Amino acid sequence: MVIGWIIGGVGVLYLASGFRVIRPTQRGLVETFGKYKRFAEPGLSYVFTGIQRLTKVDITEFMIDAKPQQIITKDKLNAIVDAQVYFKVKPDETSVKSSQYNVHNYEDQIVQLSRTTLRNIIGTMTLNDANSSRDKINSTLMETLRNETKHWGIEVVRTELKEIEPPQDVQETMNKVVKAENEKIAALDFATAKETQADGERRAEIKRAEGRAQAVQIEAKAQADAIRLVNDAADKHFKGNALKLKQLEVTQKSLENNAKIIITKDGINPVLLLGSDTDVKKVLK
Repeated sequence: MVIGWIIGGVGVLYLASGFRVIRPTQRGLVETFGKYKRFAEPGLSYVFTGIQRLTKVDITEFMIDAKPQQIITKDKLNAIVDAQVYFKVKPDETSVKSSQYNVHNYEDQIVQLSRTTLRNIIGTMTLNDANSSRDKINSTLMETLRNETKHWGIEVVRTELKEIEPPQDVQETMNKVVKAENEKIAALDFATAKETQADGERRAEIKRAEGRAQAVQIEAKAQADAIRLVNDAADKHFKGNALKLKQLEVTQKSLENNAKIIITKDGINPVLLLGSDTDVKKVLK
């Protein structure tokens, strides 16, 4: 009886040990005595312990670093190149099986393939071309990886060229060239600014001169209009009496200068006195 309970307990433990949980980010491959048996979807799955084996495969996106490496460019320079590759195992049964049965450790394989591909690409380019053609290098690298891994059950999502670092002496020379270019641009900008300022000052001076000329014209026109009005008034009110008009003009001018005048008895022949008050009194006597 006790032996039966023991055997029953062992059996229950054995059966309970076969339950496996597959997460939504995983897919499973069940093998029986080393032979593929079935595909395990997310959820609860059961395998016979000791008889079957469950391999869980992560289908989320991975990022691997191709690791910095020294590459000789077409112009015989040793550049340090590094890149990153983003990929994931496709979730269907065929792709999951391919990731396990068609390639040995696809992560290491992608790293090595990326490094080899980068050497082949950048080795045919000059350092300047490589620095200015990053998008082209990324596109070529991704296309090559997709073609080479299409039987691995994975999808290459994107590739990123992290850096292309030239030798130290070349880097210093490039920095000097960039500095010289920046100084040249700054000098051109300064010269343009000064030229613009000078042009503005010249235009302002022209405007001021035009303003002065216009003011002179306006003043001259005003004087001409005043003379015309005086002449019209003279023709209208003093026609034949030019002497009277002249006397009035002299009288007006004298009053403006605070001069002393004497009006004679007839009232139309003013006498201009330029002396002091005493002199005026003497004249009056």
